[in-house]
Amino acid sequence: MIKMLVLDIDGTIFKKDYTASDRVKNTLKALVQDGIKVVLCTGRMYAATKFIAQELGLNTPVICYQGGIIKDFVNDDKTLLEINMDVELARDVISVLKERNIFFNLYINDNLIVEKDDRLIREYVDARNITYKVVGDCEKMDLTGLNKVLAIDDDPILIENLQKEMAEKYKDKLYVVRSTTRFCEFSNPEATKGNAVRFLANMWGIKKEEIMACGDQDNDIEMLLAAGIKVAMGNATQELKNIADFITDTVDNDGVVKAVEKIIGEKYAL
Repeated sequence: MIKMLVLDIDGTIFKKDYTASDRVKNTLKALVQDGIKVVLCTGRMYAATKFIAQELGLNTPVICYQGGIIKDFVNDDKTLLEINMDVELARDVISVLKERNIFFNLYINDNLIVEKDDRLIREYVDARNITYKVVGDCEKMDLTGLNKVLAIDDDPILIENLQKEMAEKYKDKLYVVRSTTRFCEFSNPEATKGNAVRFLANMWGIKKEEIMACGDQDNDIEMLLAAGIKVAMGNATQELKNIADFITDTVDNDGVVKAVEKIIGEKYAL
């Protein structure tokens, strides 16, 4: 019996227009009403995740920053878990990105910070209903409380190569993963979606076989591996599909609803 459903947001329940269909919303609300813990597990910052959970009618803590933070928005935004980046490693990453003229975001104490205003950051915040601060030279900043560094580029090959190179360079020191074809993320190696899922499962006394997880990108691999039932979206990366127990339909065709119907119960296919 599934007691915990863990869901990525973008590309899993949110389509390209950053909305979830009414069918997805109704299914999630029905699961919540039946006592199943529905948990959002995302690379997004907390400020961009809290309102989504509220809109969806959820009542469980949210996992943000790939597992770097777990917060309980129902209980005064209480922080249940926080794992930040090593400051010196972060400065090293920032130096490499600046040398290569790759645009990047910093997330410090759940504030979005950039060195310069740019089309990339404006597109990023417009889609997520969040604000940002331009600081000029972040290398002079106090980076204490740094949640993650996000590199952004329109060239998917550049991002793919950057991830491979930096993952090797910082092996066992940083978690380096692509969250989309345009995003390469850097965080503490303990800050993974999988570790965060296990943290909540232990807190609630839920066994691995009672967890179902659904995602679409490489940063969801750890999340799926922490679950007893691993579901990849039809629009997922091949790497994610390779480890999945079940490949559902695409996000545009309400793949999450179809997976819930097949695995948890037909009554939820609203």
